[in-house]
Amino acid sequence: MDPVTVVRRKYRLLKRSLNERTRRLWAASEAEALGYGGIAWVAQATGISRSTIMRGMGEAQQPSRMREVRIRRAGGGRKRATTLDPTLRTALESLVEPVTRGDPESPLRWTCKSTRRLTAELSARGHPASEWLVRQVLYELGYSLQANRKSREGAKHPDRDAQFGHINQIVTTRLRRREPTISVDTKKKELVGDFKNGGREWCPRGQPERVRVHDFIDPATGKAIPYGVYDVACNTGWVSVGLDHDTASFAVNTIRAWWKRLGSTAYPGARSLLIVADSGGSNGSRVRLWKWELQQFANDTGLTIRVSHLPPGTSKWNKIEHRLFSFISQNWRGRPLLSHATIVKLIANTTTSTGLKVHCILDSRLYPDQVKVSDEQMRLIHLAPNAFHGDWNYTILPTHT
Repeated sequence: MDPVTVVRRKYRLLKRSLNERTRRLWAASEAEALGYGGIAWVAQATGISRSTIMRGMGEAQQPSRMREVRIRRAGGGRKRATTLDPTLRTALESLVEPVTRGDPESPLRWTCKSTRRLTAELSARGHPASEWLVRQVLYELGYSLQANRKSREGAKHPDRDAQFGHINQIVTTRLRRREPTISVDTKKKELVGDFKNGGREWCPRGQPERVRVHDFIDPATGKAIPYGVYDVACNTGWVSVGLDHDTASFAVNTIRAWWKRLGSTAYPGARSLLIVADSGGSNGSRVRLWKWELQQFANDTGLTIRVSHLPPGTSKWNKIEHRLFSFISQNWRGRPLLSHATIVKLIANTTTSTGLKVHCILDSRLYPDQVKVSDEQMRLIHLAPNAFHGDWNYTILPTHT
């Protein structure tokens, strides 16, 4: 529970039994106990001004003077600004309430609603106020500083939950049988060079890493395209860092490299492979080249390839996102990705307390984009759609079976 909530609850219980002096001393003791930032927290929770709290702190340090302090009778002293100006709350709320966001006539419709701007607008409307007062009234009205939250996923497919249930059932069965199951996706493309990378890292005081001011791509180094394979059962990851284009050929070559280096050893005698992928991107459910390349992979390995795509707009639920990619981002936070070798080393050294191991290679091959797969090639693919959503769930068989 945050300090403001705790202090607010205490104040609600005690305020009827406190007079002016004891209220001041109690607020001072709470602020002192909270340490750095305590005065601001107590002021926010109780509405007691910072100057009053600081005055209480001074009195607490000189108890001999406390006998000389006069206590005003109930109702004495300066009236609250909201009492002197009963319409202040209404005027302030009309500026910030959500319904005014769609009103093009609102004076703050197209500006940042900072306390400074709100104070200036209130004063222009005949309600003189300070920024501190505006902040306090906003807290009393139930407002707080908040950032945008990513929660809207767009249109929800009617079979979304059913597809998740279908994937979960298949994966659970295969894990029980120790059959290979992987989650695949492309991580965010990264600029290579001395560019700013989000996050912070411990460095000597006053000696931050110097990076470029602008994030314009460097033609000499270009971008890095990490495509990942996450083995759900073994908790291992494989990442190929591409230099050219994020195509289906690059994606399947990454899966092929994983199978050759790790998969075939971890699952000797395996006859099928389940791939869980997003519905879009280089491994999208409608990408012809993806299915054509998987057919070549099946022919080369003799594996039956089973594919299940996550419903559209649900890529964040892909296992690889929060089992592999999130930890890679944590491992290189605050570090400029100076070279491809730096990226490969940082990815390969990503670990977790649960035993995640990551292997990473640099794939310098060229992958031309906009490769067309003809109708004749599509007829050569031994593709068997599943009875449930064959566009999302299908099997590709080797041609020699």
